[in-house]
Amino acid sequence: MLEVPLWLWVAFAVTVVVSLAVDLLSHRKAHVIGFKEAAAWSGVWVSLALIFGAVVFLVLGTGAGTEYTTAWLLEKSLSVDNLFVFAVIFAYFKVPRAYQHRVLFFGVIGALVFRGIFLALGVAVVSRFTAVLFVFAAILFYSTYKLLKGEEDTFDPGRSFAVRLLRKIVPVQDEYAGAKFFVKEAGKRVATPLLAVVAAIEAADLIFAVDSVPAVLAVSDDAFIVYTSNAFAILGLRALYFMLAGLLDRFHYLSKGLAIILAFIGVKLIFQASHKMISPSIPEIPSLVSLAVIVVVLTVSVVLSLKRPAPADPEEPTDEQQAAPAREATEPPDPQPSADVDEEAPQTDGHRPASATTGHTGPPPAKDAPEPPAGPAGRDA
Repeated sequence: MLEVPLWLWVAFAVTVVVSLAVDLLSHRKAHVIGFKEAAAWSGVWVSLALIFGAVVFLVLGTGAGTEYTTAWLLEKSLSVDNLFVFAVIFAYFKVPRAYQHRVLFFGVIGALVFRGIFLALGVAVVSRFTAVLFVFAAILFYSTYKLLKGEEDTFDPGRSFAVRLLRKIVPVQDEYAGAKFFVKEAGKRVATPLLAVVAAIEAADLIFAVDSVPAVLAVSDDAFIVYTSNAFAILGLRALYFMLAGLLDRFHYLSKGLAIILAFIGVKLIFQASHKMISPSIPEIPSLVSLAVIVVVLTVSVVLSLKRPAPADPEEPTDEQQAAPAREATEPPDPQPSADVDEEAPQTDGHRPASATTGHTGPPPAKDAPEPPAGPAGRDA
């Protein structure tokens, strides 16, 4: 175990709290997160993670710094699956895009708490029972099998345990009330669907921890390394989601790359356990080799996805088919003979006409979340 100075723990805690506070204040007004804003925030979170990694290198040594970087990059790559599930949850609950950041903000706070608990338990178990590493390896191999086989996810956000439990504890109304989690209805306090979405996000993260925790424990069994690397990877999830929300379906080889990474980490766990339990002559895979494998596999997966796009779904219209109606709509109509009496054009004031049923005028209501992209199968949520 590393001898981590107290001030480094304090520096980490202060960095996380201040970063979350700045993020919350910067997004206190609900709005749609665009690509440029998401990319800027993603750069902030990545920079914070790398700066903290440099501090770990300087204070705790090269070995600890390499383990931190490897664990952070591993968790960052595995978290891509979370992004697909976020899209599924938002589409299922029809969450307006302006409120999605607020949901993910509280989802991240919950993930930091629960992931800390699971990692602490994992470190304690591994330190006492080395044989559990073989169990962790089996879990990773099973996840690899599911990813390579391409099993379909059966995730139903509305039927998740957390959402069903929430509805038993507090009544949940059907309509959103802005960014509020609770409202008063007939004198009683009821939850809005936004709170149910947060519950679904938390439930999904608990499921993802099943293979994320064993994977990171294969890199290091030190509580400081595994938790700080996970925390910085989790902090950047929101920005990564908004930056890649419309591009997730393009990286179709990423699931295969994640399968290779999980299989490699499973092999690393077996070597690690065998070295400790069977014979010291059995070598362990160095963290630097693990880091190199993760970087190479991720790079190749992304490059192949961009160079070899996935075949188009035959049921979906092609770009040419989608463009045809637009061209027809923009082409000027054939000239018609002028009428003897011109009809007076209706006057408009730049707003939509009043609805026949509601009398509502003004801009159209906010659109619901877009349909989610088809994510990689395997990590059931």
